[in-house]
Amino acid sequence: MWNRLKPWLKGAAVLGTAALCLYLVLPIQSKIKLGLDLQGGVRVLLQLHSSPEVPKITTQVQGQVNLVLQNRINGLGVSEPVITPVGTDRILVELPNVKNPDEAVRALKDVAKLDFKIIPEPVYARAEKDSKYAADPNGAYKDSGPIVYSGADLKSAQAGFDQTGKPNITFQTKKPAEFGAMTQKNLNKLLAIFLDKQYKSAATIQGVITDSGEIHGSFTEDDVIRIANELNAGALPVAVTVIENDTIGPILGRQDLQKSLVASMIGLGLVLLFMIFVYRLPGALADVALVVYVLMLLGLLAGVKAVLTLPGIAGFVLSIGMAVDANVLIFERIKEELWSGKSLRASVQIGFRRAFTAVFDSHVTTIVGAGVLFMLGTGTVKGFAYTLFWGTLFSLVTAVFITRYFMDLVVENDLVTNQKAYGA
Repeated sequence: MWNRLKPWLKGAAVLGTAALCLYLVLPIQSKIKLGLDLQGGVRVLLQLHSSPEVPKITTQVQGQVNLVLQNRINGLGVSEPVITPVGTDRILVELPNVKNPDEAVRALKDVAKLDFKIIPEPVYARAEKDSKYAADPNGAYKDSGPIVYSGADLKSAQAGFDQTGKPNITFQTKKPAEFGAMTQKNLNKLLAIFLDKQYKSAATIQGVITDSGEIHGSFTEDDVIRIANELNAGALPVAVTVIENDTIGPILGRQDLQKSLVASMIGLGLVLLFMIFVYRLPGALADVALVVYVLMLLGLLAGVKAVLTLPGIAGFVLSIGMAVDANVLIFERIKEELWSGKSLRASVQIGFRRAFTAVFDSHVTTIVGAGVLFMLGTGTVKGFAYTLFWGTLFSLVTAVFITRYFMDLVVENDLVTNQKAYGA
């Protein structure tokens, strides 16, 4: 009973896998996300700097910066960003298909530390009159009093316009009682707002303010949107500087993608024809298994929402070569058994069994190498290692199980018995 059900169960598993992968992949243009090198965008390498408050850049600090950057990028509306730690004090940010590269870079490097201070009348007068003095951390910020409220205590911020139609930022506080006590204590005094130690605006506290307020200044509409996004994302724990800034044009990306796809299709087509020409029926069955393999890998990329890059495509193509190599080893063993006079069924069984060790060893060494490359590599190297790792693993599965299932289906049911059809 079990022997009769076993082929049907295997067939159902193969068809189910192919159907699931098709469901995950189609439509492919919306399911497979393209990386920076294929659709254009911005690649920025950020250097993290220590400070008296943070004397050493640790992996924890690096992680905090990563989280803040992720929140800011989400606010920009960029899809599929890639943020990768580099060493212990750098972060690589890749933003595919970004509309405003300069604004994106500015949003990444701004610390966005908001401070509220009570300032004397002379400091206010000079800050309003002299823009250089207001923008100098050793100017208005240093000459004013202590910080009475921090931007870290803001609940949210929104870009908008004041009553005169000028862009401004409205904010809500997390601690209304504390903000109210501060304003009550400093009635009729000047409350100044500093962003990254640069003076923005000041106003006389005329009454108790508890839950909300406004930030005015010489802002453009883009400025208030960016600053509100940064305040909502939080301030960076340390200062960062841009040490590399590369803009990749989308036209170059499309050309690379087109050439890569054409090369992949030509290479895959030649491989399929070679397998049929040399190994005939087993080669045709291996081609069908290879199609299932491609669907499995594409289904994985779509299912985990991976970003496909040029190195990733290279790893994909290389793993196809591994899949074909496994079938070549198996079919050559089958031909040797046929030449030695064994029956077709015995040749298939012995051929798969004796070729398994060589196939397994070659695939495992590649899998181990790809795994190490993924763990130690960064950026696009990880993309290459990822597709190579899973592609090699899937090629092992398709060669040992799926191609074997197709061969057993033909041989066990005596569908084709002429040994010439098997390349012998």
